[in-house]
Amino acid sequence: MTPALSADERTQKFTKMLSKVPEVTFYFWMIKVLCTTVGETAADYLATTLNFGLTVTTLITAGLLAIVLFVQFRARRYVPGIYWLAVVLISVVGTQITDNLVDNFGVPLEVTTIIFALILAGVFFWWYRVERTLSIHSILTTRREAFYWLAILFTFALGTSAGDLAAESLNLGYLVSALIFAALIGVTATFHYAGKAMNASKHLAESANTVAAFWIAYILTRPLGASIGDYLSQAPADGGLGLGTTLTSIVFLAAILALVVYLTVTKRDTIRTPR
Repeated sequence: MTPALSADERTQKFTKMLSKVPEVTFYFWMIKVLCTTVGETAADYLATTLNFGLTVTTLITAGLLAIVLFVQFRARRYVPGIYWLAVVLISVVGTQITDNLVDNFGVPLEVTTIIFALILAGVFFWWYRVERTLSIHSILTTRREAFYWLAILFTFALGTSAGDLAAESLNLGYLVSALIFAALIGVTATFHYAGKAMNASKHLAESANTVAAFWIAYILTRPLGASIGDYLSQAPADGGLGLGTTLTSIVFLAAILALVVYLTVTKRDTIRTPR
């Protein structure tokens, strides 16, 4: 006869079952940047190379995203393939939201950047007001997961606007923009680890500094990846290397697939203990 679980054991079992996001590791950030690059190049490939146009591309990718998110919400644990497919698709959709506003409705990038920054701030405010935490390690309920994906959508939309604003409107170019955003991520990481070193105990490891650093880096990796994608895919006359959106998308998708398969087999990014 199987012994009855204590209240703490039942809580731990339930918490682990609902841990549906990956541990934040080196692999997390590597795949995140790859996904943001694919979000930029795949959106351009579908809209321009295949001549689907912005509207049709947005409808197709939004439909696919809705299906994948439905599967993600139905899952009872973290599944790398489902999770990262959702991130790839939400990266494309976030890119399309910005592109539609700019190209179809003529909204300046300065305005879209401000708008999405305010919307994202509103999402974070609402999330914290309801749940009292913005930690990625607290995504243990359906409501928190909904806040999580909503925030991610607008980090991609904001990152697309900010990246295009820097590279195109401010004429910094794709490579310079990528270096600037990489430097900003480096500064964020430096402050994060400096603040973490000042905490005397492990109990303070998941501090407000840690949570803030995560979301700042998450936002900044979007324009970083987009700038890398544009630099690789755009023609030399436009400041790129001319590899094209097809080749760039295939290479980065293959890299994502290889890493996701690796993580599925090794479970290196699975959260094994409740936070």
